[in-house]
Amino acid sequence: MSRIGRNPITVPSSVTVSVANGVVTVKGPNATMNRNLPDGITLAQEGDVLTVDRASDETNHRALHGLTRTLVSNMIHGVTEGWSKELEIIGVGYRAAAAGANALDLALGFSHPVKFQAPEGVTFEVPSPTRVIIKGADKEVVGQVAATIRKIRKPEPYKGKGVRYLGERVLRKAGKAAK
Repeated sequence: MSRIGRNPITVPSSVTVSVANGVVTVKGPNATMNRNLPDGITLAQEGDVLTVDRASDETNHRALHGLTRTLVSNMIHGVTEGWSKELEIIGVGYRAAAAGANALDLALGFSHPVKFQAPEGVTFEVPSPTRVIIKGADKEVVGQVAATIRKIRKPEPYKGKGVRYLGERVLRKAGKAAK
C-alpha cells in the first residue's frame, strides 16, 4: 500500500468536495478547481475526511495512488490558502515592474523590456524592483509561471546575474586565470 496514498485528507469546513463522473470538484473561499480522476482510482468522503483508494495492485494503479492523493490535497490547500513562489532578480539594471495585477514588465538586460502576461488565476506582486511574488490557487500553474519567468534570463554561472528562485544557490565558476 502506498504510504502517501493511504493517508486521509482532512477537509476544512469552508471547503466542499464533490466527485461526479470521475471529476473531482473542490470549492473554497478563494477559487474552484476541477481535476479528472485516473481510471482505477476512487475518492470516498466520510464526514470531513477524504480517502483515496485504488482498484488493484497493478503497477499503474499503484503509481497513481499517491499522486492522486497529493494532487487532491494540493487542490484543497490552493482553494483555502493559495500557493506562492518568490523570484529575485540580480544584476545591474535588472528590475521588474507590475503592469496591473496579472502582468509584468521586466528589464533583464535585453535591448527591449520583456512584457509577461499571467494566465488566468495567477497574480503578481512586486514588493521591490528586484523581487516578484507569484500567487495563485493551482500549484502546477504557479510553478510553471515561475519557471517560465526564470527561463527568460537564467542565472549565469560567472557573475550570478539573472532571475532565480528566492534562496536558490547558483554554483559559480572561476573566470579566466590572470597571468
